[in-house]
Amino acid sequence: MQLLLFIFFNSFLFSNGSWETDFNKAQQSAKTEHKLILVNFSGSDWCGPCIRMHKDIFDGNSFTQYATDHLVLVNADFPRLKKHELSKDQQKKNDELADKYNKDGIFPLTVLLDPNGKVLKEWQGLPPISSEEFTTEVKSIVDANN
Repeated sequence: MQLLLFIFFNSFLFSNGSWETDFNKAQQSAKTEHKLILVNFSGSDWCGPCIRMHKDIFDGNSFTQYATDHLVLVNADFPRLKKHELSKDQQKKNDELADKYNKDGIFPLTVLLDPNGKVLKEWQGLPPISSEEFTTEVKSIVDANN
């Protein structure tokens, strides 16, 4: 029973402000919903700053609440452990996205894009700010582009 509650609770949590893994779908949603796209390049099982960024910034209440209504989120993950290996199709999509927006292979790299894919802002590495400060920075860019 506890396992079922855990699964239900986590699926509910991630349904709000959830991260898309297909950039083309995200871009279509952004155009339809008139939202900006936030892409995060991450190494979820080997990159300490990437893990901290998700925990300290993206999982923060202020970011989660804001992102749900104003952003389309894309997670381009590059795990190294075999147990976290992506499907060949997903790996290809992530590689193509990195070829376009993360040519230098920086982790973490977060890029804010307009619905057409134009880069509006880029954060290299883990920003030395709180989730609230990051959200405020993103909000100012969103507001300037509406």
